[in-house]
Amino acid sequence: MTNTDSSQEKTALLTVMTTSFMTTFMGSSINLALPAMGNDLGSNAVVTSWIITAYILASAIFLLPFGRLADIKGRRRVYLIGAIFYSLFTLLVPLANSVQMVIALRALQGLSAAMIFGTGMAILSAVYPPQKRGKALGYSVSVTYLGLSAGPVVGGMMNQHLGWESIFYVSGLMGLAAVYGAYARLKGEWIGAPGERFDIPGALLYIIGLLALLYGLSSVESSSWAIYLAAAGLILLAVFVKWELTSKEPILKIQLFRNNVTFTMSNLAALINYSATFAVTFLLSLYLQVVQGYSSQTAGLILLAQPLVMALLSPLAGRLSDRIEPRKVASVGMACSALSLFLFSFLRLDTSPVLLIGVLILAGFGFALFSSPNSNAVMSSVNIKLYGIASSILGTMRLVGQAASMSIVTLLVAVYIGRVALTDAPPADLLIMLRVAFGIFTVLCLFGVAASLARGKVHESNEKQAL
Repeated sequence: MTNTDSSQEKTALLTVMTTSFMTTFMGSSINLALPAMGNDLGSNAVVTSWIITAYILASAIFLLPFGRLADIKGRRRVYLIGAIFYSLFTLLVPLANSVQMVIALRALQGLSAAMIFGTGMAILSAVYPPQKRGKALGYSVSVTYLGLSAGPVVGGMMNQHLGWESIFYVSGLMGLAAVYGAYARLKGEWIGAPGERFDIPGALLYIIGLLALLYGLSSVESSSWAIYLAAAGLILLAVFVKWELTSKEPILKIQLFRNNVTFTMSNLAALINYSATFAVTFLLSLYLQVVQGYSSQTAGLILLAQPLVMALLSPLAGRLSDRIEPRKVASVGMACSALSLFLFSFLRLDTSPVLLIGVLILAGFGFALFSSPNSNAVMSSVNIKLYGIASSILGTMRLVGQAASMSIVTLLVAVYIGRVALTDAPPADLLIMLRVAFGIFTVLCLFGVAASLARGKVHESNEKQAL
């Protein structure tokens, strides 16, 4: 099914927007509720942190395999199964009686989220024609940032007045709404590779290799053998690439990267962008609370400026990329992000909150201009039968970039702060660490601008395909 009426387009958009909001709202809310969860579950800081880490790792590891499975078995089917299990595991978390059970459920929640992440964008790309695709992707990205914006405020209020369990219950109910939309209202199926076989050896090499790499990197500060595990993961991923090059029906078509400059550079730009920007909110939260002494509520309201701008401007950026080459729009956005990171590297002990909000607005403007056009470039650079795998690769770049961003920050905290509680860190030492981090992220972002500019012209390529 390739042509759908406006009703199908609206149903697909509303359903995908629901899960886009749900997952980001939960993520930003859980960051705020983590201390309360740790206290209630009686766990230390290291174990408690795995409530977040387990989710990110599971999502990153399974995203690509589920994207390929969706291409073979049907994107709506995999999306629906993911939404069902995500809702179930989300509703079960508040009933868990130990932190270990919560971590296990969060990992299963991440696995289910991988089914959603790997298919939602592909469904929108299949339902909407090319001339309207950027606008639809822009709305999806917009509610993603709306979820990020609502999480600290609404989630913080829910955590304080109703308990952290309420966040999971509300998110679970949103998941059930998405299940209804996908099952009862969204008709038809989108299969990109009917009859092809699922590459089980390749999937195992990928899952085990990426798990070893990401787990090793996340544990490098707490375990002497973690670096060897990460190295083993890299070796397995190299074996995976070699295997995929010889497989007749691989889960990852390496040729997409070898013969498609737009696809390769757009994904590289996404990886670099998330590596350079994901930890910014975490770093500024420390700056506002530890260095300047603001309460968490006040800090959250200041930080709200960035995601609000993202939410407001993402639809506009998506529409712009339908008319203007995505590489131009996205590259301007990445340049704005680089400028904001550069300005953050000059933070002082007494930087004005008004000035900070101004730079946050610039950062939000930059990310909004980058994200939707970059997604549009990725999806427009491949054939419709590859939408599922393309969406999964882009999502994997996002999650791996997030993990890399936090790994850089973790290393810098160990070097400049040491093994003390962040709230007890000397403000001067923390400020030096923040400046170094923002300097590193600025350089990373400049490499991202270069990758974005090198992606080629998407609209001209589409016109040639149409001819």
